Amino acid sequence: MDLEKLKTFLNYKSISQLQKKDLEYIFHPCSQMKDYEKLPPMVIKKGKGVYLIDENGKRYMDCVSSWWVNLFGHCNERINKALNRQLESLEHTIFANFTHEPAIELGERLIEVVPKGLKKLIFSENGSSAVEIALKISFQYHQEKGNTKRKKFVSLKNAYHGETLGALGVTDVNLFTELYKPLIKEALKVEGPDCYRCSWNKKPVNCEAECFIHMQELLEENGDEIAGVIIEPMVQGAAGMNMYSPKYLKKLRALTIEKGVHFIADEIAVGFGRTGKMFACEHADISPDIMCVGKGLTAGYFPMALTLITDEIYNTFYKDYLEGGAFLHSHSYSGNPLGCSVAVETLKIFKEEDILKEVEKKAQYLEKKAREIFENHKNIGEYRQIGFIGALELVKDKEKKERFKSYERATYEIYKIGLEKGIIIRPLGDVVYFMPPYTIELDEIDFMLEKCLESIEEYLIKRKNMEVNNKFINSFVGFEV
Repeated sequence: MDLEKLKTFLNYKSISQLQKKDLEYIFHPCSQMKDYEKLPPMVIKKGKGVYLIDENGKRYMDCVSSWWVNLFGHCNERINKALNRQLESLEHTIFANFTHEPAIELGERLIEVVPKGLKKLIFSENGSSAVEIALKISFQYHQEKGNTKRKKFVSLKNAYHGETLGALGVTDVNLFTELYKPLIKEALKVEGPDCYRCSWNKKPVNCEAECFIHMQELLEENGDEIAGVIIEPMVQGAAGMNMYSPKYLKKLRALTIEKGVHFIADEIAVGFGRTGKMFACEHADISPDIMCVGKGLTAGYFPMALTLITDEIYNTFYKDYLEGGAFLHSHSYSGNPLGCSVAVETLKIFKEEDILKEVEKKAQYLEKKAREIFENHKNIGEYRQIGFIGALELVKDKEKKERFKSYERATYEIYKIGLEKGIIIRPLGDVVYFMPPYTIELDEIDFMLEKCLESIEEYLIKRKNMEVNNKFINSFVGFEV
């Protein structure tokens, strides 16, 4: 943002020195920076529990777990202590030909809880990188096996798997992919589940995953050319928290086994209890060939992700040096001891504090209260929930399932109103969603839902007033006094 131009904006004098410096130096992610003219970045000075506190002392309830990563609240005492202990002994070491206790303990603890058959883990620094590793290792596996025709990947329409170039190839959200199409190696995209606007008029509770026919046809026709199918199990996040039946996953696992195609589970957003199970694949009682995890892995403390594989895949790469076949993908901070220590403590908290039972109890409360508040609202087409992910589908017309016009940016406007009321609810297309830390209390859930309703109502009133004003102005077009 041009600072000289910024100084001409009406609110420039009213924003803080820290905000001015931020706008001078920083290009924020997933943002149209021009929006910051009217809504400058909030400078967060402190976090505690489910709250973030800005430089003026205002509290914001973190209803989205700071982009889905924070599991146990900000500045969690157990994790703080674990991190401090590790700082006293080792901050980092090269991970090629070296290792350390936190990484070994993480491997041991994680393999105990991941779906059966996943035996080895590969470290990276973010979810997109974990997906890149999954795609590369799947491709190389087939090449090492002599299956040289298997060079393609399959993903669902509206899928999101990250924003590096390989990950964009299996992503299907135009906002992220459209501009970069000339650079992207496109995967085959298949019509997937859309349970709110189901072509078969079914719901996940009573369907047989009829929509799987599209995937089946593609794999039947092109199976010998496909290396792997990558999927977000149970919930397509960026698609608007699109939740679907576990039967789809069961059918996909069976067909990928039949066709010799890798099943790649992207559990980055849905793993570590978010769907009510430790991992979303458990809803279908299946185990993938490759699984990507991140976000909640380090409870919001450290940038770390993992790609997990089976022994069968691992053994394909296990050769004498001169035979080649090494998997050459590395990150400078692979296996960082600080991140590993945090991840170990995260897994300890799950086990010792029976977190999944807590999630189940609070998820039931969230669903009951949310349905009471939103289910009969004329502009909420659907409230859907799995585990501790709740989503409101906003519609202009409930009966027709008609969307608001994209230029209205309805959920973004609701997000801005929510900030004024002390809640952070990120916009996601036509959806407003809840994904709070597991440590949220029941009365805080009430507050979150009440303030969300107030924000929606305030937006709708504002929108209606604008429509009335526009009609009034338009009625005088061409009228001469």
